[in-house]
Parts: sequence; structure tokens; C-alpha cells
Amino acid sequence: MKRVALVAALLALVLAGAAAGAPRHRSAPTKLTVWVGWSARELAAFKKLAAEYQKANPDVSLSVVGSINDDKIVAAIRAGTAPDVVSSFNSYNVGIYCGTGGWIDLSSLMKQSGISTSMFPPTTNYYTQYGGKKCALPLLADTYGLYYNKTLFKKAGIAGPPKTIAELTADAKKLTVRNSDGSLKQVGIDPFIGFYENVPERWILPWGGTYTDSSGKAHLATDPAWTKWLTWQKQMIDWYGYKNLVKFQAGLGDEFSASNAFEVGKVAMNLDGEWRVAFIKAEHPTLDYGTAPMPAANPSLYGSGYINGTIIGIPKNGKHTQQAWDFVKWVTTNTHALAEFSNAIKNVPSTTASTHSKELVPDTHFATFLKIFANPKSGTSPIEASGASYTNLVQNFATKWQAGQVKDLHGGLVTLDKQLDAQVSQAKGGGVP
Repeated sequence: MKRVALVAALLALVLAGAAAGAPRHRSAPTKLTVWVGWSARELAAFKKLAAEYQKANPDVSLSVVGSINDDKIVAAIRAGTAPDVVSSFNSYNVGIYCGTGGWIDLSSLMKQSGISTSMFPPTTNYYTQYGGKKCALPLLADTYGLYYNKTLFKKAGIAGPPKTIAELTADAKKLTVRNSDGSLKQVGIDPFIGFYENVPERWILPWGGTYTDSSGKAHLATDPAWTKWLTWQKQMIDWYGYKNLVKFQAGLGDEFSASNAFEVGKVAMNLDGEWRVAFIKAEHPTLDYGTAPMPAANPSLYGSGYINGTIIGIPKNGKHTQQAWDFVKWVTTNTHALAEFSNAIKNVPSTTASTHSKELVPDTHFATFLKIFANPKSGTSPIEASGASYTNLVQNFATKWQAGQVKDLHGGLVTLDKQLDAQVSQAKGGGVP
């Protein structure tokens, strides 16, 4: 019995040794699919960032898919085929994603990881939540200001960028050049809604306009800022000539091309986002230009501006929620990652700490947008249950107004308020997008 036991013991030791010396089986890394809106140069920068994360976390394998829009995101959620992580350029739609549960509430995951909303400025906190749910986090931000052509300013005898609406109006007229037939050769600033980045929500902020009253009802008809802005805008359209502007714009290059109207000197001043700094550097590095906050109707608002940005979240019914959250957490809160990505695509880093990172490459043009982003009076679009449809309705009204199709401005705004309230009410009664 002892001999049998001894042999068994020796055999066990041999087998144990063989097992110890044998290579251990490693489980395959978890595959995560990440959808983003970026393309071309910006997509390459995000993929580089994702590769850095994957190198530090070999237990996951990231597959990044670019050129994704909100229609694709919504369709995938409906079909139950959404990826592990989704990112959208359109923070307007947070009301839909949070309100319907299309994107999961991140609150418990944030608490688990010790991530506080205090890491983010108030505006970005506002446009990443709805109805008490924090279903998204900001992934860099877009901040809007005024681009101005210094060469054309000098030629027109203008010393610096306008700070008031009166100065903006006067400078725009000085900088406008007409052909012999009265058509437009060069425009001081194009206030046409629908031209490049021109939408009401970006123009109304320098006028101090708001969308709703304390009860959440639309009040564009009773907020004097809307009437003042729309009146000024229509006066400028009429000064240029509506048909003249339409014809002028038809001959301009695409916004996101090297033929961009501001970049080639066709438009002397332009409302645009911070990313234009990177485009100009890549496409027209010799352009002599400056950046500044948008002129304000109320002097106390000068220095502030419009903010929105890319958002990122996790769709419902995801299979790898924890791994997806680990990536979302890193890419939205890691100061190094945000600074690196900001340097690459010239979007504003979206945590308070990252805006002061020593890794940010100094750039006087870009610094303007960091200041606007940090300004406590800067704002964003209303986050409503109907998503981007809310501001689209306002834009449709402004488009008709500038074309002369609205004869009674106040009456038109009263009707618009009713339409906005009805739209929100209907959206709140809807289901999953």
C-alpha cells in the first residue's frame, strides 16, 4: 500500500511539473466595436488614440468605425445591432438618447469609478444629460467664435475685430466688395441661415436669447432678444440683397475643403468652430488671420460663445458594458488622452483639468476658444425630448423669415412657440428611437 501510494505521489508530482512547465492558455481579448463620426485626418487621430489604449489594455481589441451619423446610430439601436460604444457629433440628441433609454445611464458606473460631474464645465454637463439620466460624457468640445482676415481688415482700414453688433455691422459693410453689376464679389460677414455653421442657436447667444421660460414653455415671442436678432439679421440680408447672397453662395467652395470661403478670402469674417484653426494650418498656412469672441449685443456677454461637442456613450443591450465603460472613462477623463487628441484635431479638451494641461501645444488662434469655453456665460442648444428636431424647427422659421416669407415677425414667433411645445409634448409620449 505504501509502495502504491509512493508511486501515485511521484506520478502526481511529475504531472504537476509538466503542467507548470506547459504554456498557459490565455483567453482571447474582448472585441469592442466603437462607432465615431470622424473621418479622414480626424479619424486617423482617434484611431491612434484607440491604439494607445489597446496597447495599455491588451485584454481588449478595439475596432473603430468612422463616418457614423445619428441616423445610423438610431437605426442600429432599433435593430438591436448597436456597437459596444457610440459617439455622436450631435449633443442636441441627448434628450432622445437619455429619454428613451437608447443609451444607458452612466451614473452608477461613474460612481463606481469615482468619476464626478465636477470634472466637467457646466455647459458640457448640461448637454450630456436629460431627465435625470447621465447617458453620455463629453469627448472634446466645439466652441464658436469669430474668424477675421487681417489682410482684408488692414486694406479696409479696420484696426481689430468688432466687439459690438454696431461695430460688426459697420465693419461688414466696409469689407463688402460688389461687382459693377451690383453682385457680390467679397462679403464682410454672411449672416445667411444655412451658410456653413450659421444656425439660430449659435447666433442668438451673443444677443442673450433663451428658448423657454421657468415652466419649460417656449417663449421666443416674448424674449426680446429673438426679435432684435432676427430684425438685425433680416436688415443685413436685405442690405446685401437676398438673391445676391444666394448667387454668391452658389459659387463658394465646400465648407470642409481647401476652397472654404473664409480660407480663400471670399468672406472677411466668419462664425466658425475651433477646428478651423487646424484646417487653415493644413490648407492655407500663410493666411494672416485672427480669432476673437463673437460681437455681442450686450457688452456683458462679450467673451462668451456657443458650445456643443462630441458625446460618447454605451447603447442599451450591450454585451461588454464594463469593458466599454473602461474605454469611455479613459477617453473622456484622462488628461493626457484629451490633450493628445485636442492637439491632433484642434477641438477643445472637455474636462476642466485638460484645458490647463501642459501637453497642449500653445497656439494663439486656438487659445481664443479655450477662453470662450471657460467663460461662465457661454451656452449651448436646448436639450429637449425631441432632440435636434427642436432647433431644426427654429431654423426652418428663420430660413423663411430671411427669405421674406414671414410678414408678421411677432405672430410668426407666437406660432413657433406653440409648435415647439407641441413637438416636445409628443416626443415625451414616444418610445425607443
